[in-house]
Amino acid sequence: MAGKWALRLFGVALFVLIVAAGIGQAVRQLWNWLMPSLFGLHSITYGQALGLLCLCWILFGGLRGWPGRRLHSRHGMRARWEQMTPEEREKFRQGMRHRCGRAEPPAAAPSV
Repeated sequence: MAGKWALRLFGVALFVLIVAAGIGQAVRQLWNWLMPSLFGLHSITYGQALGLLCLCWILFGGLRGWPGRRLHSRHGMRARWEQMTPEEREKFRQGMRHRCGRAEPPAAAPSV
C-alpha cells in the first residue's frame, strides 16, 4: 500500500516537473521572440524565464484564478443561504451592510 502511494507521488512530482519545464521553455521562447524586437530588451536564459514565471506567480496570485475553487465556495454559500430562515437572512444582510460601510444611521434617541 505504501509503495502505491510512493509511486503515485513520484508520478505527480514528475508530471509537475515536466509541466514546469515546458512552461519555462515557452516563457523563454516568447520573451526572446517578442521583447527584443518590441522593446529593445535583452534575451533571457531558461533559468531567468523560470525566475520570471515564479515572480509572476507570486505577484499575481498563482492558482487563485482557477474556476474550480470559486465555484465550489459559491455553491457552499448558496446551500447555506437556502437553508437559512427569512430572519437569519435578514440578520445576515444587516451584518453585511454594516461590514461594507453601508450601515443605516442609528435611530435618534427620543428627547425628554
